[in-house]
Amino acid sequence: MSIVEYDNQAFLCDEGKTVLDVLLENGQDIPYSCKMGVCVACVMRVIEGQVSADSQAGLRETLVAQGHFLPCVCQPGADLKVARIDEQDLFSPAVVLDIDYLPPDVCRIYLQPATPLYYRAGQFVNLRREDGLVRSYSLASVPSQDQRLEFHVKKFDRGQMSSWIVDDLKPGHHMSVQGPFGNCYYRPGRAEQNMLLIGTGTGLAPLIGIARDALASGHRGQIWLYHGSRLVDGLYGDDPLRVMEQSHGNFHYVACVSGGTDRHGFRSGRADDLAFDDRTDLQDWRIFLCGYAKMVYGAKTRAGDAGANSTNIYSDPYELKDLRRQPRS
Repeated sequence: MSIVEYDNQAFLCDEGKTVLDVLLENGQDIPYSCKMGVCVACVMRVIEGQVSADSQAGLRETLVAQGHFLPCVCQPGADLKVARIDEQDLFSPAVVLDIDYLPPDVCRIYLQPATPLYYRAGQFVNLRREDGLVRSYSLASVPSQDQRLEFHVKKFDRGQMSSWIVDDLKPGHHMSVQGPFGNCYYRPGRAEQNMLLIGTGTGLAPLIGIARDALASGHRGQIWLYHGSRLVDGLYGDDPLRVMEQSHGNFHYVACVSGGTDRHGFRSGRADDLAFDDRTDLQDWRIFLCGYAKMVYGAKTRAGDAGANSTNIYSDPYELKDLRRQPRS
């Protein structure tokens, strides 16, 4: 058992519990979202003591040097003294420039931050609205080609942030941006290496950015992008992806419909199933997996079974709270 000191109070922390668990159980107002180390909404700073390396994984080196860590995955092995961070150090204001509404329930939003955001295509940021609600969204834009930040948002019936963005957000409104985070992005080098990109839903957003960045960087290997949805209408990026395919001889797009279809140009089946049926030998391939967490985690295992080296597998799982049983907070 260890002690977590916060805001001039000391709390006992049982073995197996995280710093965030202890603080929330004791009534402390700590912002959080996924509680899995993915969204980075709960980031704090350690004042005294040593935090685990996994609680700082994915944070920028400058933040790690300042003692920032993720309390949702930090199980202290000894006493810690922690503090909230100055949010002005992490969030910067941004204005909504434009919104494109795509059937049936997706929109593309374009933001202009007040200060330049240095990011890599495929990373994600946290978006915060004025009441403090925070959610993570992946970037579809490419910094070398786009002046605006682009995000794809799917509306969930009980999703507070997604419903607000789709229904109420308008050009000229303001939000705050925190980040970037994540290691799911294109790295220049080994231009002949083949790449496999698998995404479901708005997991397409980072994959579009990664593919565009690779092509703009002169990548010569074959790039296969499998995008999946239950229905044809859910393949909201179909038109621009087919244009990319026509424009680049080494880019290939596979539209996957898990609910089944007989429409020309679309294949029946789940994106991951079709991809691994087509690509049985992934030795020396670079793999990018984005979208629903269950698909991403399963695909990582299947990619390894097909010969992909774990160092060549990059992922961005979309962790969602259970919207069926509880409202998003």
